[in-house]
Amino acid sequence: MSTARFLAASAGAATLAGLAATGYGISEARRYTLRRVEVPLLPAGARPLRVLHLSDLHVTPGQSRKLAWIRSLAGLQPDLVVDTGDNLSHREAVPAVCDALGPLLDVPGVFVHGSNDYFEPTMRNPLRYLLPDDGTRHTESAQLPWRELSRRFTEAGWRDLTNRRDAVEVQGLRLAFAGVDDPHLSYDRLDVVAGPADPVADVRLGVAHAPYLRVLDQYATDGYDAVLAGHTHGGQVCLPTGRALATNCDLEPARARGLHRHPADSRPGDPGSAWLHVSAGLGTNPYVRVRVACRPEATLLTLVPTSPGSTAGP
Repeated sequence: MSTARFLAASAGAATLAGLAATGYGISEARRYTLRRVEVPLLPAGARPLRVLHLSDLHVTPGQSRKLAWIRSLAGLQPDLVVDTGDNLSHREAVPAVCDALGPLLDVPGVFVHGSNDYFEPTMRNPLRYLLPDDGTRHTESAQLPWRELSRRFTEAGWRDLTNRRDAVEVQGLRLAFAGVDDPHLSYDRLDVVAGPADPVADVRLGVAHAPYLRVLDQYATDGYDAVLAGHTHGGQVCLPTGRALATNCDLEPARARGLHRHPADSRPGDPGSAWLHVSAGLGTNPYVRVRVACRPEATLLTLVPTSPGSTAGP
């Protein structure tokens, strides 16, 4: 084979491989998955508590398949919903988000916002996600109707944890919360929520959109039992094994999604430590709907007593 024919064949093979990878990434971004995770942090004798963790929906009104899948989550009958932000990706998405959540808005819930709730997304190269954070924040685009989203959520009874502490009674348990505005935009006010977590609460949860280490450190130091966050998209473009290459924040890729400890080398019972659950989320930038080896997800967290066999009742 001549050099010219060899180069042409190689270029053709590379093009086909690229098209196949792109097709896989487009397909993966629409393969919505429910994760189920058990977290031992309830007091002895408590019944399990079902917590639906939603994050990074990135909704546009025309995403009928995604919206239908979100609507189906009401069938899980969770006891609590925790929404860690980036619900919007379009200025007319608020009705679509609320309609998809449907009966879930009647369940006790808490929420914070992410940067994509505040600012309209723009076209970006998805591979830039794999590069080190250069500090650029796209706050020059038009604002999205986040105030309307907050109003709809709070009118339904969900608690706004934007730089706030709050408490909710769920299934006879007192749940204490601390939440911050989006750390990725440096909107978090840790000074406002800092201080020892409610000592009489049965469960203490910290909530943030982006799992920056300064936020995780503060929550763990203050005595929160677990921290829930999103933002990372689980790495979005991962190795075939699912290993993330980046997190779009200062959290290390090994904890880009799923249940971990914080600090990473701590164990349950260690002072100044907490569980950390990072949701890989359900969406992407609407202009480049690609995920590789990282399916979009929601997670049903079942909180159980810390002592095995101590659950009261069925």
